[in-house]
Parts: sequence; C-alpha cells; structure tokens
Amino acid sequence: MTLFVVAVVLFHSAIVTLSAPSESDILVAFKKSIVDPKNALSSWSGTKKPCVPGSGKAKWVGVLCLGGAVWGLQLENMGLSGHIDVDSLTGLKGLRTLSVRNNNFDGPLPDLGKLGALKSVYLSNNKFSGDIPDDAFSGMLSLKKLHLGGNSFTGRIPTSLTKLPKLLEVGLERNQLSGCPKLILWKQSTVWSPAKSMRLFHCWILTPQCHYPRGHNLCGVRDPGSRSLSSTTEAETKLGGRPAFAIQPPEKGELPGSNNGKQQGGSPDSSGHGKKAESTKLSFVRDDREKFELHDLLKSSAEILGSGCFGSSYKAALVGGPAMVVKRFRQMNNVGREEFQEHMRRLGRLSHPNLLSLVAFYYRKEEKLLVYDFVKRGSLAVQLHSNHARGQPALDWPTRLKIVKGVARGLSYLYNELPSLITPHGHLKSSNVLLNESFEALLTDYTLVPVINSENAQDLMVAYKSPEFLQNKRITKKTDVWSLGILILEIMTGKLPANFLQQGKEMSVPAGSENQMVKLLKVGLRCCDADADKRLDMKEAMEQIEEVREKDGNDDLLS
Repeated sequence: MTLFVVAVVLFHSAIVTLSAPSESDILVAFKKSIVDPKNALSSWSGTKKPCVPGSGKAKWVGVLCLGGAVWGLQLENMGLSGHIDVDSLTGLKGLRTLSVRNNNFDGPLPDLGKLGALKSVYLSNNKFSGDIPDDAFSGMLSLKKLHLGGNSFTGRIPTSLTKLPKLLEVGLERNQLSGCPKLILWKQSTVWSPAKSMRLFHCWILTPQCHYPRGHNLCGVRDPGSRSLSSTTEAETKLGGRPAFAIQPPEKGELPGSNNGKQQGGSPDSSGHGKKAESTKLSFVRDDREKFELHDLLKSSAEILGSGCFGSSYKAALVGGPAMVVKRFRQMNNVGREEFQEHMRRLGRLSHPNLLSLVAFYYRKEEKLLVYDFVKRGSLAVQLHSNHARGQPALDWPTRLKIVKGVARGLSYLYNELPSLITPHGHLKSSNVLLNESFEALLTDYTLVPVINSENAQDLMVAYKSPEFLQNKRITKKTDVWSLGILILEIMTGKLPANFLQQGKEMSVPAGSENQMVKLLKVGLRCCDADADKRLDMKEAMEQIEEVREKDGNDDLLS
C-alpha cells in the first residue's frame, strides 16, 4: 500500500509538472493584455525559450535572465499601453524585478501583492490613476525599490509602505497623493540603528506632504530646504530630540556626543578615556576655521538634505556658529586610517574658487564623515530639474555659460594639481555641482576614487559609466572630460542625460546668442565622444569653453 501511495504521488507530481505552463507560454499570455503599436515585443514567440539555458542571456527583448530563467521584465520606452496582467505573471517563480517605465499604461495600480517576491517595481511615467489601496503592498516583504512617479495617482499614501522591512527607495513624485503615514515616525524612534533609521528617512523624504524634498532615486536629485527634524514638536516628541544624523557608536553601543560625560571631545590626555575621546574628535584640514567637536554637530539642529550614491547629507546648524554639511560614507571601509587621513589632508590643501573645500573629517572603520560649508542655493541638479516644477524660472543662457565655465575651471585645476590621478574628479554630475549666491559653480565629491572601495566605485561612480570602461574595463585621462561633456549637454538642454534626444531646451535666449550656444553644444559633444581617442583632452576642452561668449561677435561658427 505504501509503494502504491508513493507511486500515485509521484505520478500526480509528474502530471502537474507536465501541465505547468512554460515561461514562454506565460509571457505570451502576458503579452496578450498589452497594446504594442510599435511591435516592440515581436521576439516574444512561443516557439523558443526567452532565456538561453543555464546563462544570464536573453533571447527575447525586454527579458532579464538569471541561470536560464526569467528574472525580470524591463519593458521601458516602448510605447506600450493596455494593462499589466499580474495574474499571468504569477507563474514566473523567479521574477524579481518589473519595469514598465515611460509607456502609456493606464488604469488603477496593478495588484502587485500577487507578486510578493518582487524586489524592484518601476511604474514611473505612465498614465496610472486612482487611489492606491492602503494594503496595496502588504506582504511584499522583499520589496526594496518602488517608483510610481509621473502618474495620476490620488488619495492617501498607503501605510502598508511603512511595514516593508527591506524598502530602500520610494518615488511618489508628480502624483496627487496626500498624507504622511505617522507609523514612519513611530518606527524611527523605536528602531534607531542607522541602517534602519536611514531606510525610513528615504521613505520620508520622498513624501512631499511631510515637507521633505522629493527625489528620483538614491543617487538622484534632491530639493534643498527640508525643515529641521528638531524644529517640530511632533518630531521632538517622537524622536526624543535626537539629531537627524546619529552615527554608529564607537564604543559599547554609546552614541558619540551623548551627554554621558565620557565622550565629550578633548584630547586623549585630558579625559581618563583616551581612546574614546580621540575616536569622536574631528580632524580639521583648514586653519582658517574656528574648531568645533563632533558632539557639537550631533547636538545641533539638523535636517536631511538628501541621499546620494554613497550615503546621506545633512545640514547641521551649530549653536552660535555657521551651518555645516555633514556627508556620511560607508563605502570606504577598505582604506586604512593613515591612508585615509593622508588623502583627506591632500584634499585640504586644494584651494580654488570653483571647488567646495573640505573643512574637516571623521574616521571610523565602518563609516567616514566629511564636513563642508553649507551652500544655500543647493545643487545644479535642483536648479535644472526641480525649480521649474515649482514654478521658478529656468536658468538663463548667461548663467548656464557661467556655470559651465566654472565647472571646467574647477576640473582643470584638479587635473593640474593632481597629475598622478587618472580621474582627478571621478564623480562629476549635476548633483555634485553646487551653486553659491552669485551662481558660481562649486565642485564637490571630487577626488574620492583613491579611497572608495573598488567594487563600490565601479557600481556607483560616474567615471565607471563611461564608454571606455563599459567596453574595455578601463578609465583614462579623458574619462572626466567625458563626464564634463555629458554635464554640458545637461546644462544646455535642461534635461537629464537619458532625455537629451526627446526634449528641447528650457531657457531664455538673448538675441544674438544662438551661435555661441551652438559652439558650447559642439564642445560638449566633442568632450563626450564615445571614442576616447577622438575626444578632447582637458586642456583643449578648457580652451574651447573659454572662447564661448554670451553674445555673438563677427566670428563664424566652429566647424
């Protein structure tokens, strides 16, 4: 009888296996719900498998594979419409990412809860509409990234978002959503380890109704001007008045700067706790500043400015002193203390009108803090991509030219002062260019390649997105010039790099300036030539940029 039962079970399992639809069948069924006017999914045919067996290569357009199985769908910029047939996708057991960005899908939010194993969901820039059910994300415990921006969603932000333990990114911008889930505040006060608290901050800062800046992603654009956490009664009540940028405690789980009488700065000889006192001491690289201690920053009123590729940035208003910006880095734990300190001192010796000078730094094995002056006008990225949405005027041509020249001068200075470095900047992009009150460009996050973990650098830094690295796994002396060229085009068009070819410029153009604008565009194109051998070098780029003027003269266009 036992053998008979086993045989029946095995037979039933075999029948189920044979009758289960293949990945090809599932995707063909899913395709039937989609309107595909450009025939972008013509390769989706049941006669062949979507993935090459045992590999990460895909045979079908828009399919991402891992180990010969479908791992993700990346159906972006295809002009697709219709609806997302979630029910058909439930058969893809390995599906972890779904992206249909920049299409024309409409209707309510798909029932994503049926795909509970998803890690990333990108539905931005479609025509989805209606209220989002409060339990829409219940059970999606693996979800890390959710981007719903640029649709027509209405109603309140679902509180189910606050119950996802792995959530890192939330993009809700450009919808008509309201509300500020208070559960986020409660979680913030009860779970204070930096990793978890910062995860909740990311969700917070993408909620415009909470008066925190909106953004595109962790490495993208952030608005300045978020209100201080310690300035609100509710935040003080929920957070116990703690600063916004608590860091990992260096000893016995105690927070640096806490009023326990044990770690209040000073020298190793002045406290009976030499190692602890030294571990909370800031190291200054400039002599023209009044010194302050780490605990002065930690007890100050602080507000989060945004999150970038390497970590978060905070504005700290020192009591009776200036406002400072504190940047925290966790991708530098492979560099030793002496090497890190020497490199920071090297940065401290750099001085140029178009560089944001490093003021001080703090070293721990697990994370590093870099301290800079606060620049009120914020980043170039905000000026280009966020101000227009808030009804503020776009930058005019003379201002953009001034910014380009400032960026080029700062970059040229780095090339001259650091000839031994292949990429003197390494991470040049619009969010790493700040603007002072007179719109002078100030480069930041420069010269970090030597201290960033190599695996993180290749994943996150702009230099490693260059054509030469993608094709040949190498960067060159012209890689920063490529970044400069991309930035010039972004400044000139007012569009993010991915949208250069889709939209035009948004700036006032004074009469007689058209030829000079064309000159600068041509310089930008020559700087970002995909062939590094044909690309301008830094000296040539600098010379040609300096030749561009606000208005035309009698000279002809560059050939």
